[in-house]
Amino acid sequence: MAAIDPKKTLGAYRAKRGEFRILEVPPMPYLMIDGEGDPNTSPAYRDAVSALFPVAYALKFASRKDLGIDTVVMPLEGLWHAPDMESFTSRRDKSAWLWTMMIMVGDHVTAPMFTEAVEIVAQKAAKKKEPIPSLDAVRLETLDEGTCVQTLHVGPFDEEGPVLDDLHHRFIPEHGLQMRGLHHEIYLSDMRRTDPSKLRTILRQPVAPRA
Repeated sequence: MAAIDPKKTLGAYRAKRGEFRILEVPPMPYLMIDGEGDPNTSPAYRDAVSALFPVAYALKFASRKDLGIDTVVMPLEGLWHAPDMESFTSRRDKSAWLWTMMIMVGDHVTAPMFTEAVEIVAQKAAKKKEPIPSLDAVRLETLDEGTCVQTLHVGPFDEEGPVLDDLHHRFIPEHGLQMRGLHHEIYLSDMRRTDPSKLRTILRQPVAPRA
């Protein structure tokens, strides 16, 4: 039996290029880790990603073995913000970015399951003498975004600026909305193996009615 793939069943993981869609995103549990700086050069970013995926896989295997629930490991996601949000649009000043990298996990994942998964990863890393620096910083937390607007961006990350500018300064105000929460990206492509021109990224912004 093939593993369950929430990307195929949850509307929160569907978006179209060139289309802004308003949707309700349900609360979902994530593995999370915080950091700051340019994701292309920051050791903290590399360490964060290196910590998230082993825990996600440990949870996958434990869920399949103990609960009979088999799901795919979900893609990497990120919450991004900065003191000046123009850092994401016109200037793209990555050194000023603050981020939370995440991987969504199923509702069946409990706090004890998470703790045990982290311990398993730590033990395996110690046995191989390959420590994972940021492992202790990974946490399990539910994100409740509610009403959001999202679209699909195809291409290099550095070409997101005009799309975000259109979203922030045209679509959201025209629909009587205002931004709230944090800019959210979902990386549907494997960044290690995909040509930058073909990268598929969901861009999401939580919104609220304009006061």
